Amino acid sequence: MTDSHWLTARDRSVITILLVATFVVILNETALNVALTSVMTDLGVDERTVQWLTTAFLLTMAVVIPVTGWLLERIPTRSAFLLAISLFLAGTLACAVAPSFALVVAGRVVQASGTAVMLPLLMTTIMQVVPPAHRGAVMGNVSMVISVAPALGPTLSGLVLHFTNWRGVFALMVPIALTMLVLGVRRIADVNEPAAIPLDVWSIPLTVIGFGGLVYGLSLIGDAGAPLTEAALAFGLAGVALVAFVWRQLRLRERALLDLRAFRHGSFTMSLVVMALAMMALFGTIILLPLLLQRALHLEALGVGLMLLPGGLLMGVLGPVVGRLYDRIGAKPLMLPASVVIAAVFWMLSTLQPQTPWWVVLVCHMAMSASFAFIFTPLFTIALGSLPKPLYTHGSAIVGTVQQLAGALGTAVFVTVFAAQSHAQLDAGASPEAALLAGSHPAFLGAGAVWVLAIVAIALLRAPQPSDEVPLAAH
Repeated sequence: MTDSHWLTARDRSVITILLVATFVVILNETALNVALTSVMTDLGVDERTVQWLTTAFLLTMAVVIPVTGWLLERIPTRSAFLLAISLFLAGTLACAVAPSFALVVAGRVVQASGTAVMLPLLMTTIMQVVPPAHRGAVMGNVSMVISVAPALGPTLSGLVLHFTNWRGVFALMVPIALTMLVLGVRRIADVNEPAAIPLDVWSIPLTVIGFGGLVYGLSLIGDAGAPLTEAALAFGLAGVALVAFVWRQLRLRERALLDLRAFRHGSFTMSLVVMALAMMALFGTIILLPLLLQRALHLEALGVGLMLLPGGLLMGVLGPVVGRLYDRIGAKPLMLPASVVIAAVFWMLSTLQPQTPWWVVLVCHMAMSASFAFIFTPLFTIALGSLPKPLYTHGSAIVGTVQQLAGALGTAVFVTVFAAQSHAQLDAGASPEAALLAGSHPAFLGAGAVWVLAIVAIALLRAPQPSDEVPLAAH
């Protein structure tokens, strides 16, 4: 994947191991979704309780990722990798053998702690060792990993569940994670220059309450069983903590837990705006389409998984191709046409009817997936390439945080609009199938309207040139 003359053998080895390890930990994120029913049956928990296996994972990611900016600046590459994969392995093993639901949740928290470190570590390492003129090609591999792994997760999980129960999903990951740990011990080298930066202890609780509260509040939106006061309290506490967090980081400057000076670089900030809109659109669509396919178009669960798989694989296959094209022709010739296709797909999805053939949804999903491949690779490259070297670790942490928050926000907004409109259609006397599809129409139309902002932002986006010398923003 990274066999190129402009990388040393050491750097090729490091990036390849990090790519494979990142693939494994992201695969794990979506693999459990299909197995939740099996967990409910085996451990005797209800539907709302079992969702904590997902919520706890997302909460942990939201809390840990902002800390990785400081962590990756403080410790060597090898130590960071061994910490991440060890946490993932320990959490996976704990989930596989846990005798109670509470211990499975605890294992998911440990898993997520390792997962949260891996992607920022991969992106930071690429920025540190890959020459600017070739970063697009390598970032294409990152796009491949973060698109193929989530797509394969449910399919792999369904195959495992055919032969065993939910514990088999975790058990399958254990030898893979152990192999990555052994490879890391033997082959990972230090490619960074750690700095003795003190940890600001006051920033930690602000991170937990701010980012954790925000994701928790978003997870409650659309949950009919959750009281509104609980969501309001979560958002209120999160808002206060995030304001305090930003104020403290700006005061700490170079000693910040998360260095917000990255936002002073216009291309970085504009890239994050597009990335947030793209993640909202992608995650909202991923949540809504399987539900519509099963409940409105009456496809079997296995059929739904197989139908959505080609889109994820297509996005992954195109990632490296787009990366090489970016290095040759730049961002806008790739991103602008793709962004227009995405808007067209949202319009098409807003017209679905009970009699719509299933292949229409397949074509829409594949077109959207292919288009996002032309969006994400340039975005990652532009965002981090716009920063000076001292901000690479913090930039990677900010990118990861935005991905988590935008994904949670997109899911919450899509589900809320969909649920409200569907219930209104049912009350008006529509059939369940027609009500579900009619409820999805404003969600997809709204996403398309918001996506117009992304098209404008892409038109204004300026990619850094390989020869650019990006200065560190002044204090």
